Amino acid sequence: MGKTSSKLLGRMRRKRRIRRKIFGSAAMPRLSVFRSSKHIYAQVVDDSANNGTGHTLASVSDQTPSLLGELTGKKKTEKAFEVGKKLAALCLEKGIEKVVFDRNGFIYHGRIKAVAEGARDGGLKF
Repeated sequence: MGKTSSKLLGRMRRKRRIRRKIFGSAAMPRLSVFRSSKHIYAQVVDDSANNGTGHTLASVSDQTPSLLGELTGKKKTEKAFEVGKKLAALCLEKGIEKVVFDRNGFIYHGRIKAVAEGARDGGLKF
């Protein structure tokens, strides 16, 4: 078994603590955000579907082909804001207006905060 960094273990501990309280339903799905060192990913999940295993209703990343052209030359935080706006547009198309925000163990700051603000700016409520 390989070594796992204490930073990652701390994030996993925070993630478990958050997920005990947050649950996405069909009426109010969960907006989950993942941040890597280079990219940002966001998806809206209905946790009650598929016998409790969850079902992704919409997903967007800074690598999504429809966003790729718009994001060239922008900073990572600006890209995260645009990802949030695009996800909100997708959700509103599918009739999803309210979500529960899942920061996935990351601190609500920087790119994570930018995704949330972009989604709010796009019309999602949480």
